[in-house]
Amino acid sequence: MESSSELAAHWDDAYGHGDATRSWYQTEADGSLRMFERCAVVPADSVVDVGAGASTLVDALLARGHSDVTVLDISAAGLDTARRRLGPAADRVNWLVRDLLAWRPERTYRVWHDRAVFHFLTTDEARGQYLRVLRAATAPGSVAVFATFAPDGPERCSGLPVARYSAAGLAAVLDAHWLPVADGRERHRTPFGAVQPFTWAAFRRC
Repeated sequence: MESSSELAAHWDDAYGHGDATRSWYQTEADGSLRMFERCAVVPADSVVDVGAGASTLVDALLARGHSDVTVLDISAAGLDTARRRLGPAADRVNWLVRDLLAWRPERTYRVWHDRAVFHFLTTDEARGQYLRVLRAATAPGSVAVFATFAPDGPERCSGLPVARYSAAGLAAVLDAHWLPVADGRERHRTPFGAVQPFTWAAFRRC
């Protein structure tokens, strides 16, 4: 497993080439918003977007009236890109530069959102660390929304190996305290025209 500093340098370098050129880039966070709607997420709900980088989900949440939004990423460069894009509205967001696996949440959130982080965890140890953080950051009734590469998706991303999941595969990784709420499939088109199949899945903590 790479150290936190090595991972931070890797992702800072990726964002240094320009967010709009990265394979994960999307102008609108449509898949995330669709899953939020299917899970009946409302503006009063607190949201933490983990591994968010420069994602535009935060823009959409602020536009919809969310007032308790936390954006977390190991890459300061990624978060700085999002801050600059938001301008003065960035002051309405809690920004955390953290290694997700080492994070110690000081509170819980109603909604946990992870687009394309979990699939980078390729060992049982890393997945176990992630699930411990997920439990610490949520409470009964919380919703967790995931997007990972689908079983027919890429085997590597940004030079790193990935795991690939179906909705049932994601459910199997989570414990019995997480009940499936919704799932779906997305064919994400990258800025350079490639198609990457994604699995979307949402769960509610009981």
